[in-house]
Parts: sequence; C-alpha cells; structure tokens
Amino acid sequence: MRPNDTKCVADRIDRNRRMTEWTPDARELADLELLLSGAFAPLTGFLTSADASAVAENGTLSDGTPWPDPITLALPDDVPPGARVTLKDPEGAAVAVLTVEERDGHHAAGPVKALDVPAFGPFARLRRTPDEVRKDLPDGEILAVTMRGPLDSTVLEDVAATAEELEATVVLMPLVFGEGGPAVVRAALKASERLPGSTVVAVPLAPREDTEIDLELREHVARNYGATEHYAGPAPIVIPGPPHRRGLVVFFTGLSGSGKSTVARGLRDTLLERGGRTVTYLDGDVVRRLLSAGLTFSREDRDLNIRRIGFVAAEVARHGGLAICAPIAPYASTRDEVRAMAEEVGADFLLIHVATPLEECERRDRKGLYAKARAGLIPEFTGISDPYEEPDDAELVLDTTGMTVERSVSTVLNLLTSGGWIR
Repeated sequence: MRPNDTKCVADRIDRNRRMTEWTPDARELADLELLLSGAFAPLTGFLTSADASAVAENGTLSDGTPWPDPITLALPDDVPPGARVTLKDPEGAAVAVLTVEERDGHHAAGPVKALDVPAFGPFARLRRTPDEVRKDLPDGEILAVTMRGPLDSTVLEDVAATAEELEATVVLMPLVFGEGGPAVVRAALKASERLPGSTVVAVPLAPREDTEIDLELREHVARNYGATEHYAGPAPIVIPGPPHRRGLVVFFTGLSGSGKSTVARGLRDTLLERGGRTVTYLDGDVVRRLLSAGLTFSREDRDLNIRRIGFVAAEVARHGGLAICAPIAPYASTRDEVRAMAEEVGADFLLIHVATPLEECERRDRKGLYAKARAGLIPEFTGISDPYEEPDDAELVLDTTGMTVERSVSTVLNLLTSGGWIR
C-alpha cells in the first residue's frame, strides 16, 4: 500500500470515528425543521457564540442582520469541533447532519444539511416549505396570520377587513408545536372557510417565553413564506380542566428497602377501592423484568430504565389516567426528564421522596441486597457503591421509619385529596 493510500484510509477511519448520532429535544427538532426548510432564512445552521451573543444583546447577528432569537443546539460535551453529527427524530429516523464548527459549553454551532424529508404526522400535507408556498401565491399583497389558538369572530372580521383594505391574499399559519398543534390546525381550517381564497400552512414554530421575541420571530418566518404584512393572532386563553380530570403521575423515589413500593401498592389499592380514576401501577422491579429486560445497572441503563417508565407513565396520563411509579430513580437529572415528559402532555406530576434513612433500609434488607452489596457481590448498588441524589423538588417527603403502611398511604392520599386529584 502506498503512503498516500495509508493516509487516505487513516483519514477515512478518523472521519468515521468522529461521526456520531444525537436526538435533539422537541424544541430543537422544531428549530431544525425550520432551518432545513428555509423558514429561518438567512440562517443555515445553529448559531455560533458570537452570533448568539449579538442576538441576545442587540437583536442582530454579528454581521448586523436583524434576528430576534438565538437558535442553538445542546450536544454532549464529548462531541468535539470537526465532528459530523447525525441528528435523528425520536423514532430514530436520520433528519440532518450537523458539522460542528464551534463548541461553547453545552452548545454546538455549525451548518446543517438535510438527509431525508421529515415525517410530519397529523396534517402532513400542510407542512410545506416557504419555496413551495411562494410558488403558489399570486402577485400582490400577502397577509400572513400566525396562530397559536383559534380566531374568534371579532378577530376573523378584523382579518377579513384588513385583507380587503390591502387587497391581500390571506395565508393562515397555525404554529404547530406540542400536544395542541393539531387543534390549532383544525382551527385554521375552520377559519379558512370564512376567508375565501385563503391558504393554510402548518409551521412548527415553538413558542418563546418572551412575548416580544416570539412575535418578532413569527414575523420573520411569515416574511420568509412570502408575507408582505403580518397579523399575529391573539394568544389563546387556556383554562385547565379540574385536577380530578387531568392526567397525573405519582412518582415515588427512594432507596431500596425504603418502603416506596409498599406505599405505592397501598396507594394503588386504596384508589381502586375508592373508584373514580383509572389507575396504572409501574413498579421498578416489574418494569425491569418486562419493559427493561436485558438492561444492566450501569448509570446509562438505569437512566434508560427510568425514561421508559416515564414514557409509559406520560402516555397513561396523556389520556387522563393516573400512573403510580415506584423505581429507585437515584439521579436528579433523569427524574427531571420524567417530570418534563408528564408536563409536556398536559399532565400533573407529583414527586414523592420516600426518605427512609439508609440505616433503616439496611436493617430491613428483605431481599438481602445490602448484605451482598457490602460483600462486593453487587457492584454499583445505590446507597452503598453508587450515589443517591436526594430530591430538592419533592412535593412530599416521607420517612416510613416506625410508620404503618396505612399511615404512610394516608399521608400520600391526603396530598392527592388536598390538590383535587381525587375526590
């Protein structure tokens, strides 16, 4: 093999080694779709630290181009500059490749290149790119109406009057992000029936916390879709249903032997006896045998086990059910992920820290696990050779030392009753 051939092979191996995969969170994926479609033009990738700082301070990119909000992506710290990262959706489909040009803390900057057409889900036919939409628009004024909720009769009359005054074609742009996205599209289609000649285009723009920035970003996106005028639909008024009709995840966490499974089962039995709620119980040991069979007790596999529990619990709560979970869940960051999963589907989340001291848990040791861990027979055992990160955000802290099961269950039940989750 010639020296140059050897170098080419080495370079190819190095490139492959530097190629990694990552699944961004929901908001980052929405931003990625807008980058790839051209809706975030002139941006072609995630911002550098200089651009992000300029946007935050001045509302412009570092070259002076107006832009309202930093578009950034978080990656694991071990992904270096020069790496090529395949960005995937939650189902594992490769969406784009990011070439990392800069790292700034957790954030990575660089251009993105599409790999495949994203899978859109509901109303896929309405998820069109700016180029596709502009081709179909007539010459003249275009009034884009961005919507995060339904338009009432007064607003619809105002939109119609504005369009008539401008002699403009109306483009209704429901901003589809999260659980409420399909409902916003349905509202846009209904509004379109009262606005002859209007077009509906679904745009996955995630809301920004700052209202002014959110409106500016909506206007930028609207103009990329061909708008000459932008009409921002009013913010929707959300009135949550009563707690006893909302989904709920009751998440017990604590050391092995703390009593969390016993209390959780007692809570399940009590709720089933009372009736009025659909109850699903997800015990840590049972889930490991069925849903997470084959996982080890490494930190990565423990986190994956908890995420699986969280996913199932959130799906139960999504449809108004009450999910009771009782894993050890030793790591705060993973518990935070599970809370976020529940809240993202509009459910409530209660963290119950069963804070029975280690000494008491060891004294009980019904399964003999602590004795094996002390003898070195069980590696990475929580509380002995692996840490338990105590929650600082628990809705209830419960030490079962010297408490009867009935009293412990009653304490949790009082929390649910006082919050209105059960009646």
